[in-house]
Amino acid sequence: MTLTLTVSDEVRTLAPDFTHLAVEAHGLVNGPGTDASSALLDRAAARLAARLDGRPPHEDPHLAAWRAAYTAFGAKPSRTRNSAEALARRALTDAGLPRVNLLVDLYNAISVAHLLPVGGEDLDRIRGGMRLVRARGDEEFATAAGGEAVVEHPEPGEVVWRDEAGVTCRRWNWRQGVRTRLTEDSVSALFLLEALGPVSHADLSAAGKELAELLAEFSPGAQVTVHDPVSVS
Repeated sequence: MTLTLTVSDEVRTLAPDFTHLAVEAHGLVNGPGTDASSALLDRAAARLAARLDGRPPHEDPHLAAWRAAYTAFGAKPSRTRNSAEALARRALTDAGLPRVNLLVDLYNAISVAHLLPVGGEDLDRIRGGMRLVRARGDEEFATAAGGEAVVEHPEPGEVVWRDEAGVTCRRWNWRQGVRTRLTEDSVSALFLLEALGPVSHADLSAAGKELAELLAEFSPGAQVTVHDPVSVS
């Protein structure tokens, strides 16, 4: 793998059953979503509805575990939901899932279908290795508000993904920064699938394999590698 991923001891203590899987891809072709990717999102929403069988997303055991993890580092999970829960809630509304761009739509479909937080980062925009840490509070997080570029800072103790240049995702997997997000110009990417105890390594691997197959289907000729799930314990 061309990029190192590390989990700090403080996060290991906070969530000893945390596991992550990385899918690395080069030679991707991004762009606006297609009818095929839109249909994929619709099928993911149908898979979600069947899985929940009328229950609200936060009652799923895996999403309940994420709520507990958020509470453990001081976040309010009903206000700042993990990315999988936020997408699941949107999938069950009349408006449905957002259409962003092809690569984002693909990993959002996997997130909803498997109820896993999934993120995508532009490998060409990452500086140094990626680390999951508890923030000091002075790190920079590049985002946007009201259409304007702004720099925020995480709360002290907040769990964040970061590289050498600053925070790439706040509150573990709540909000991605603009600096490393996937755009229509992205050709190399790191997709990170994250899980807590209720999800087995086999289930996480199955989701990673499904994402890799979609990337190969929508970007013929891309070099896609699935890296085995990594437990912090």
